[in-house]
This record gives sequence, C-alpha cells and structure tokens, in this order.
Amino acid sequence: MMISIRQRKEIKTTEVSEHFPVQEENVKLENKVPSGCTSRRLWKIVSFTVGGTVALCMGLLTSVYLATLHENDLWFSNIKEVEREISFRTECGLYYSYYKQMLQAPTLVQGFHGLIYDNKTESMRTINLLQRMNIYQEVFLSILYRVLPIQKYLEPVYFYIYTLFGLQAIYVTALYVTSWLLSGTWLSGLLAALWYVANRIDTTRVEFTIPLRENWALPFFAIQIAAVTYFLRPNLQPLSERRTLLAIFISTFLFSLTWQFNQFMMLMQALVLFILDSLDMLPAVKATWLYGIQIASLLLVCILQFFNSMILGSLLISFNLSVLIARKLQKILNLRSDEHIFKFLKAKFGFGATRDFDANLYLCEEAFGLLPLNTFERLSDTLLFYAYIFVLSITVIAALIVAFHNLSDSTNQQSMGKTGKCTVDLKPETAYNLIHTILFGFLALSTMRMKYLWTSHMCVFASFGLCSPEIWELLLKSVHLYNPKRIYIMRYSVPILILLYLCYKFWPGMMDELSELREFYDPDTVELMNWIKSNTPRKAVFAGSMQLLAGVKLCTGRTLTNHPHYEDNSLRERTRAVYQIYAKRSPEEVHALLRSFGTDYVILEDSICYERRHHRGCRLRDLLDVANGHTMDGPGENDPDLKPADHPRFCEEIKRNLPSYVAHFTRVFQNKTFHVYKLSRNK
Repeated sequence: MMISIRQRKEIKTTEVSEHFPVQEENVKLENKVPSGCTSRRLWKIVSFTVGGTVALCMGLLTSVYLATLHENDLWFSNIKEVEREISFRTECGLYYSYYKQMLQAPTLVQGFHGLIYDNKTESMRTINLLQRMNIYQEVFLSILYRVLPIQKYLEPVYFYIYTLFGLQAIYVTALYVTSWLLSGTWLSGLLAALWYVANRIDTTRVEFTIPLRENWALPFFAIQIAAVTYFLRPNLQPLSERRTLLAIFISTFLFSLTWQFNQFMMLMQALVLFILDSLDMLPAVKATWLYGIQIASLLLVCILQFFNSMILGSLLISFNLSVLIARKLQKILNLRSDEHIFKFLKAKFGFGATRDFDANLYLCEEAFGLLPLNTFERLSDTLLFYAYIFVLSITVIAALIVAFHNLSDSTNQQSMGKTGKCTVDLKPETAYNLIHTILFGFLALSTMRMKYLWTSHMCVFASFGLCSPEIWELLLKSVHLYNPKRIYIMRYSVPILILLYLCYKFWPGMMDELSELREFYDPDTVELMNWIKSNTPRKAVFAGSMQLLAGVKLCTGRTLTNHPHYEDNSLRERTRAVYQIYAKRSPEEVHALLRSFGTDYVILEDSICYERRHHRGCRLRDLLDVANGHTMDGPGENDPDLKPADHPRFCEEIKRNLPSYVAHFTRVFQNKTFHVYKLSRNK
C-alpha cells in the first residue's frame, strides 16, 4: 500500500508518600528549612502536591502534544472516513476493524458472537478472534462508546484515538513516578518526562501507529514497573504492601491482555528477579510474590483467550514454575503458534543459514534488525545517552561490589559463621531497575522494534541517577571529595542545568513541528477501496498482501484470505501460498492455490512486484524464489542448488494478457499502484 504525506494547501481559517525513607544527608540539609515535626509533615505535603501536579501536567501535555502532531500530520479532522481508515496501516487497520465491527453490530451479544465465530478474517475458516488476537481493548472501548452519552459529540474514531493518546498521559506519568520513587525527588521525574518528549522519535511511535498493541500495553507495563519499584522498598506497612501487590497484579494483567508478546517481556522480567534473588540483592519472599503474580496474570489472560495454547506453552510459565517448585514444566502441548519466532532468533544470531520464508521475512525487515547507530547520535543530542552511561557505570560497579560481598558473605557463613557489612549499599528497587535496563538494552540492541521498551526506561534510569544522593555519594567518595553539601548541590544543579539545556535547544524545534501543517494523500488506495465497496459482492473473498488486506477488511468489510496477525502456523502457511502471486509459478498453479481458499479477487501491487526498497535477497520475490528452490532475479550470486524456474514471474506475466492467464484471471480494476483480477470458477 502506497501512502504519502504532502504539504497541506493553504486555507483560511521528595517525596511520594509518608512511607518513603529519606536519606540521612537530605534530612540534615533539607530539614533546616522547616523545623519541627509539624513543619516537616507540611513540607512533605507541599512537596507531594507540587510533584504530583507536575506529573499530571507533564502527562497531559505529552498527550496533547502527540495528538496535535497526529492531527497536523494527516489533517485527520478534515479527511474522509475512508482516508482515516487507510491511515491505520497494516495490522493497525485490522485491529481497528474489530472495534468498528462491534459498533456496527445490532446488539452487543451479536457483536460478541461475530468475534467468537468469525468467518470473514480468514476465508473458509471460522476462528475465535478473542482467542487468537489481543483485541479485548477494542471490545471494551466499543462497549464504552455504546453506553456513554457521547455519540452526539464524539465520532467513534476520535473516541478510539483519544483513548490511546490518553494512555500516553498515563505512560509518561508512570515513568515520572518511577524516577521519583528511585531518587526521592520529583525533579528527576520532570527530567525523565522531558527526556521522553525530547527523544520522541526513539521513545514512541504512537502518533503514526495508533492501534498497535504495544501502544496499549506499554503504559500498563510502566505502571507495573513503578509499582514493583515501590514494592521492593524495605519496611513497607502491611496495608501499603497489599495495595501495591494489587496494583502490580492489575497492571500485569492488563499488560498481558493487550499485547501478544507479553510473555517474552515478562520472561525477561522474571530473569531480572531470578538474577537478583540468586545474588541476595532482593528479598526472597517478595520475589516469590512477583513470580506468582506473573503466573496468575498470564493464566487469567489464558482463560479469557479461551485457553490459548501459545500462553499455556509459554517459556514464562515453565520458567517461573521451575523457580518456584525447583523443576521444569514438561510441555505436552503441540505448540506451533510461536515457532516462527524461534526460527527467526536462530537465524538472526547465526545458528545456521535458513531458507525458511517466515524467518527471512522478519530478518529482512528493518524493524527486526540491529539498532542503528544513529539512534545513539539522537539520544546523545539530548544528553540522555551520556547521562545514562554515567549512571549505568556507577550502578554496575556498585552492584558488582554488593554481589561479590553477598556471595563472599554466604561462603563465610557456611564455613565459619562470620558476616560482614558491605561498604557499598544498593537498594533492592535500584538493583531491580538496573538489571531491567541492562536486559532490555540487549533486547533493543538486537531488535530495533523493541527499542521503545528500553529508551523510555533510559529516561527513568538516567534521571534517577542524576538526582540520586547515593550515586553522587559513591562518585564523590571515590574521588575523595565527599561532602553532604556537595551531594545536595550536585543532585539538584546538574538536573536543572540539563532541563534548561533541553528547553533552550528543543523548544523552538517543537514549536516549529507543531506549526507544520500537512495532509494525508493516498489517492490510489482510496480509489481501490471505493471501487471494492461499489463493484464487488459483500461476501467476496480477496487475496493479496497482508498489509493491504487489513485495510480492505477495515474499509470494505470484505472477507480475506490472509492478514498481518502472524501468530498462527496455519495462517503463515496460507500466506506463503497466497504470496505465490509474486513468485515464478504457472497461472494454473496460482489459480488452484487461490481458489483453495475461496478467493474471488486477487490484488497485485506494483510496489511489491517491482520492489526496490530492499536489497537483492531481501525483496519479497527473492524470499519466495529461494523458498521455492529458484534462482533470484538480477545480477548477483545464487546458491549452487537453486535452479532456474520453469515459469516466468506471475505478477509480471499476467499483465501481458496471454491466453493461459486470461483463461483464469480477468482484470477488473487498475490504477498506477494496484491491479485487481477476478478469478474464474473453472478448475
């Protein structure tokens, strides 16, 4: 699908809670201003009120900022409904279509029935969408829109996108609170929020991929990290501990419910807990609680998704159970839903070359490649990367000292019963966030799409360190310049200077960005969707690329042969078969494959047939040729066992209107980008 944006034509028109311990140095310095117990309590209330207000303001401003960018980029309020829907590209359009489907259903019961017994997403198959996909959020929003008295004032699409931008406010607020919890001052939260906005290109993509599952899930993940950070603090009151556990459970459950990759993220989180637990840097009881919450949340999601086998057979459940009961879970499930992920990982990390179509499809996409080096250039421009490395280095050294001491102490206890006190202290919540940022850093470095998990936490971790008395104490002691006053000066002056720098350097650019007006422009796709709605039966079945068909379902409601939600083995096999329209196959073979899925119309895209975006070996036609055992087009080497194909490339040859092709395919629509052919029903 070819989508472009053009310039718009000119028109007329401290502290977080009473349970949080205060550092000794801070007490000596900060308590000089208010004297006495009453004054200190008043100071806490004022600090909490100001910090909380700033947190809410930063969250709301970020939400409004991103929503404005989205409006300015597409002129969303002025374009037609079909253009709005086309702007939800690839899988985004597929997810939004279910929200639209629920709203168009005569009753909620019929809407649910249509999702549980869906026969339009995959032709000739009835699938349970609530089991297969993470779309409960669309169901929930459609119910809300029906019951709230807002239909007269707010269009369904705006209710949907405003909810997503509202979640961004929660996301930024959660990052702010996490940094505040770690450092003890809301100044670090403010710095984290500003860094998140200043590095928007690398911290979020919500403004142009609104319905994407990660945009639903990451705000809840951020809330969970904030709650875990608070939970790991020592000496919590029992009531506070219970409330925090409830917050962790709810946020973990919502995170798991809204993203299909939740289990892989939580597996890394479980590894964080396991490492810290093994090094005695985390209370064992609290680690056990967190393992249990992960399992309970995932099992509850599994029930809601009608016992999805991908969840039941996940590594997270077996890992956590193995930690808790000291043995691994022996899987008896025939699990193949996520095998493409392991094939991709095996090929990505060099464990043998592969001709597997699915693995190569991922390997050739930029989003699944290594993190580009220019990412670090952008992060350095805002000083985030420099601050992050500075804080990371100090905390890693402190963690190694504490881990070595704990292991040595354990050995001494076993041999002589002697214990000693470590000269370096690393709080459990700091240790948790340290290992968290390291593991997610490795994930982001290996897979660019996962950078959004890391870069947002970079903002939290770097801002915490610059405002942390412990970090400055360690640094000043190491250079023999330790003094409580110096700590106080450094933890406030450095963040304030960086805040001033960010405002000075990036405020003009943000204002220019907000004033730049463009509009959505994709006339070929609009023409195609309008033609399909006007000239094809409502029950017609369409074949084509995954990305385009998601838009076909959303804009026209027609039945599809395949779609972009790739977490199903039979769907992947079906997609490989449909994609033979871009391979070197005879018209008889292609016709037979397409008709086996009940296809009535096939859409060919010149941008795929004559693709130049990828290099040789990564074009879709090359992946198909190699998977079929055929030599690739163009100059370059081929593996010696690949053979020339017996037939020309289907997507090119069909345009010549030769008798062998006309007998099976009749062209019924074409423009500069798309060619639609109707299939004959003869065998």
